Amino acid sequence: MSAAIQDEFSFEMRVYIEDTDAGGIVYYVNYLKFMERARTELLREKGFNKPAIMEEGMLMVVASVNVDYKKSAKLDDELVVTAKIIKYARSYLVFEQRVICGTNCLAEGQIKVACVDKETLRPCAFPPRITKLLN
Repeated sequence: MSAAIQDEFSFEMRVYIEDTDAGGIVYYVNYLKFMERARTELLREKGFNKPAIMEEGMLMVVASVNVDYKKSAKLDDELVVTAKIIKYARSYLVFEQRVICGTNCLAEGQIKVACVDKETLRPCAFPPRITKLLN
């Protein structure tokens, strides 16, 4: 099973001092945190409850990340972080994401998130109820 989902989700946030280095520039790894928040909120909006999948003995883990950093965000910037599922398969999702400030794309990337067995950490299929939510 493989498909593309067209809905793009947007998550608004502000850059706080904890997100920046001594010069007031967002530290590169924090873009990944911003993207994580947007993915989580997108799934929550679709009715996906992360703790529920853990109760079923599964986890969602980042399998790969490919991010292009284009411009820097700065302290107090208002950002929009997008998340769009561009592919889903039996045991993973691929998200396309962007971090935007005004009309500038600051970073964009693709993140692959896999469903794994909680004990063995081996890939496993998403539960059918989750697959329904993604359709």
